Amino acid sequence: MSRTRTLPDTEIYTQVLTALETHGEKSVSFGNLSRATGLAPATLAQRYGSVDGMLRAALTSEWARLTEALETAVLDTSKGAQGLLKTLPCPSAAVLASSLRDPELRAQAADWRTRIEALLSARRGGGPKGAEAAALIFAAWQGRQMWEAAGGKSFRLAEVIKRLG
Repeated sequence: MSRTRTLPDTEIYTQVLTALETHGEKSVSFGNLSRATGLAPATLAQRYGSVDGMLRAALTSEWARLTEALETAVLDTSKGAQGLLKTLPCPSAAVLASSLRDPELRAQAADWRTRIEALLSARRGGGPKGAEAAALIFAAWQGRQMWEAAGGKSFRLAEVIKRLG
């Protein structure tokens, strides 16, 4: 059976992120991605230059997807803090960890977080108290999302928001 000759970047990125999230960074290789996508390892190497280049491209695409979802959520100002967070996808722990090692990706992650916290703060009345509540809500949301993958829900986000007043 012949190999696939072309595949859109988005499909390759999905496979890269799946490998990253299920088996870690070491599993992101041209050989593994060749088996997952049907593309020749040489085709992947030619397209991305290196495994790091392929991983970086997939992570950059993922931050663009998360930012686009945030842009869509910004348009609906009728939702409170919890409603906003329910509409947003959350980066996986593997995506976040891999992004923090690259200065540009770290900046994208920080910008995404800052923008979400600003939206949460506005929904909490703004000012220093709103900003502090927003940071706590964001941290609780991220922590819950990341640990949920490891086996369960330890608290309800609505309870955290309610206790913050």
